[in-house]
Amino acid sequence: METKILNEQTIIYYFENEISRPTFNKVQHVVTYIEKQQLSAILEIVPSYRSIMLTIDTTVDVPKNVITQLNIEALDLNSISTEIKQIRIINIPVLYGDEYGPDLEEVAQHNHLSIDEVVNIHSSNSYLIYLLGFMPGFPFLGGLSEKIHTPRRSEPRTKIPAGSVGIANNQTGLYPKQSPGGWQIIGQTPIDVFNINREPMCLYQPGDYIKFYSITHEEFEHFKEQQQNNTFDYERLVTIENGN
Repeated sequence: METKILNEQTIIYYFENEISRPTFNKVQHVVTYIEKQQLSAILEIVPSYRSIMLTIDTTVDVPKNVITQLNIEALDLNSISTEIKQIRIINIPVLYGDEYGPDLEEVAQHNHLSIDEVVNIHSSNSYLIYLLGFMPGFPFLGGLSEKIHTPRRSEPRTKIPAGSVGIANNQTGLYPKQSPGGWQIIGQTPIDVFNINREPMCLYQPGDYIKFYSITHEEFEHFKEQQQNNTFDYERLVTIENGN
């Protein structure tokens, strides 16, 4: 682990430079540890794939003293258990291709695959949610197969529909709400994954997994209608599996 003072009010802790479950476990372990210390000088804790950023209230203390008080370097991070008793999976239906996934063919061509092969590969894995960011409810997911890695679009779109599922380099994710963006859009989910008028507002959180599955246009419209009529059971999307 590496500790840096970025500026007069920002500390960053860096872990292994990789997107992996062990690194995620270390980040989450240290975040929990920092929260338990309840240092009044810490205004915000922001975890990422492999780092933690702390924003410091310099009217209370300075970063150097906060680092000393936390003494994170003394933690035995190598002893953190990698055992996962249960995995919470959110199963997200996706209508792939056509106007719902305008970049699906480009992803297929880039990787010398058929469209069906891309869909099968994308929907065959469960993706760990490392963090939520960019906008409320946007999941950054790890575990995308190298077979469908595709660079971002050279020209980002100014308007991407809510629910769009995309690929950017070695990541996949989905846009909870309409937004500009440069990801390669391969499909769209009819599920409203983030809604401020619902409890919980977001259907998932870091540490959960998302698994996409392919649906038909008829199923897409049916799910939309159920949500509009408030008859959709969001719990049906959740499955619990034993961990490693």
